[in-house]
Amino acid sequence: MPANIKGPALFLAQFAGEEAPFNALSTIAAWASDLGYKGVQVPSGDARLFNLETAANSQTYCDDVTGMLADHGLELTELSTHIQGQLLAVHPAYDQQFDAFAPSHVRGNPKARTEWAESQLLMAAKASRRLGLDVSVSFSGSLAFPYLYPWPQRPEGLIEEAFDELARRWKPVMDAYDNEGVDIAFELHPSEDLFDGVTFEMLLERLNNHPRCMINYDPSHFLLQQLDYLAFIDIYHDRISAFHVKDAEFLPSGRQGVYSGYQPWLKRAGRFRSLGDGQVDFKSIFSKMAEYGYDGWAVLEWECCLKDAAMGAAEGAPFISNHIIEVTDKAFDDFAGTGMDRQGIHKMLGL
Repeated sequence: MPANIKGPALFLAQFAGEEAPFNALSTIAAWASDLGYKGVQVPSGDARLFNLETAANSQTYCDDVTGMLADHGLELTELSTHIQGQLLAVHPAYDQQFDAFAPSHVRGNPKARTEWAESQLLMAAKASRRLGLDVSVSFSGSLAFPYLYPWPQRPEGLIEEAFDELARRWKPVMDAYDNEGVDIAFELHPSEDLFDGVTFEMLLERLNNHPRCMINYDPSHFLLQQLDYLAFIDIYHDRISAFHVKDAEFLPSGRQGVYSGYQPWLKRAGRFRSLGDGQVDFKSIFSKMAEYGYDGWAVLEWECCLKDAAMGAAEGAPFISNHIIEVTDKAFDDFAGTGMDRQGIHKMLGL
């Protein structure tokens, strides 16, 4: 059934920093509220904004967080575990780069890093429940992505084993989230093993259609892959439980296409843009999401290669508000209803 989408909300990860007001949850919340946001999505691993371990163990702390946000007219939409999900599965090619996201005591030790990531994810499940949240958002991590292009020819069974292992790592986490009544909504993202519908299905099948294995819908990543992001909603709407509102553009030339020739973001054929500056058809997206009954949050994830972050955030709140459809509770042609009873219908049909 059609439903009302909640919003606008703001993902705080791209705005957190060392300077006020971006270095504490209370002050960044006041800033977001002043811009017109009604919710914030919080990166659970950013200690400047949130103490995940405390939240997992203290209802008082969680109540203080939600109470403080309420004082600013805000709700907590979801906890993000993007970094922890990424570190649950890291291909050795990326060890050095992703170690930078891990605490110092597990760097250089992939097994310890994976164990740390799992413990973080389990704490986020408990914290989400204490905070009254039904959804979290994350990355899947990646064991297979370096072998995306099938040359040299992939050994038979390579991808299957990678996804089998990915499922082995996520199954106990999924079960823990199920015990808490919380979804894990994966952002389908290039460089993750889950980057489109097919790869999502590959993990979902191995998890026996786990009820907590869900999708954080972000059309920007699909546009850059040239995937039909509207048809995606038709296919997977039952699995979409979170929504990142992010724009992008794809401008191929005679010199570069989807892979964009190793160029920096400003010079890539495919690049992220602030809301309204790209090519994503948000009117159709919001219509489809409403049609299929999505009643979660519309959360701005700001990333742009050109526009200043403060401007992007300021423009994002009214952009989302103007796209949210207040769903009608009656049909437009109700005025012409005849109220025909069964006998009348039979008469119309000559029965």
